[in-house]
Amino acid sequence: MAQAGKGRLNFRCPSCFMRDIDMDMFYDKEKGEYYCLRCQFHGTEAEVLEKNELARFRYKDMYRRFTFDGE
Repeated sequence: MAQAGKGRLNFRCPSCFMRDIDMDMFYDKEKGEYYCLRCQFHGTEAEVLEKNELARFRYKDMYRRFTFDGE
């Protein structure tokens, strides 16, 4: 998704991304946290980055080719 000036930096919602939905989060300046319009997830920048690392773990071998040496 394109950067649309919603906050300092666009972050994907970790909760939606784990369900294969690419949803940007919005930044609330008063509370100092990010929130998702689609689901109930909200958290600080550190929490969002931590949860997004779990999503990266899911796709770590996406470009790796697995072969089977049938015996």
